[in-house]
Amino acid sequence: MKLIRFGERGNELPGVLRADGQRIDVSSFGADWNEEFFTTDGLVRLKTWLEKHAESCPIVDASVRLGSCIARPSKIICIGLNYAKHARETGAAIPEQPVVFFKASTALCGPNDDIVIPMGSLKTDWEVELAVVIRRRATYVLEENAIDYVAGYALHNDYSERDWQLERGGQWVTGKSFDPFAPIGPFLATRDEVPDPHQLRLWLTVNGELLQESNTSDLVFGIPAVVSYLSQFMTLLPGDVISTGTPAGVGLGLDPPRYLKPGDIVELGIEGLGTSRQRAVAHEDLEKSQP
Repeated sequence: MKLIRFGERGNELPGVLRADGQRIDVSSFGADWNEEFFTTDGLVRLKTWLEKHAESCPIVDASVRLGSCIARPSKIICIGLNYAKHARETGAAIPEQPVVFFKASTALCGPNDDIVIPMGSLKTDWEVELAVVIRRRATYVLEENAIDYVAGYALHNDYSERDWQLERGGQWVTGKSFDPFAPIGPFLATRDEVPDPHQLRLWLTVNGELLQESNTSDLVFGIPAVVSYLSQFMTLLPGDVISTGTPAGVGLGLDPPRYLKPGDIVELGIEGLGTSRQRAVAHEDLEKSQP
């Protein structure tokens, strides 16, 4: 299945993207794609429900806004420097253990929402990433069992403000958590939809120029390793998001470095997980446009 959420920001409804590309409203199923849904074996219940009710579900017009394909999770956990070429372009060593940081859940937004350049920012950067969504509570999980705890996968742009991330005390979370620095979607593809998450092409363009292109086969730490590792230090809850890192081609690594400015268009995609598009707007301009 491919799960979507649609509608106005803050009032999104649950939906499903059918194999024919049609979006359907499954509000009558009675659940959002959140921790409770996954905890109560929601994927199995939804699949059974769709077998009886899919044909009678309302169609969602393609013009309707998509929200994040997952309702606000308890945690957005990110893995840094998880592609060797990206580590090298930033001047960092390839890590011996996963580099872990958090992104505030308030950064979550729709896949095609505007990216707001923070007030005073000069170094807002892009990062195409494969996101993993947790299916069930995970604590001290063995690597060989870790994939069983995965609900599915989604496209994520892990936006970063490099000044706050790297030059103001080295606290990565402060450079990662602005609103709206976590566009996720367009859909959550359940695990059965992605035969091998370690063989997916991912790419990103800025104003039509291809800057990131790689394959998840190049991950330093694969998905089972990351899920198992994280579960040794924290309980992963159903619906939690793990963003697995970005390949080379970020603005920080270009010569000279290049960052987003108002009007820039960022487009990105992952094989089998769709595409997204964000337009960069200045925080100051956004404030002026508010009533």
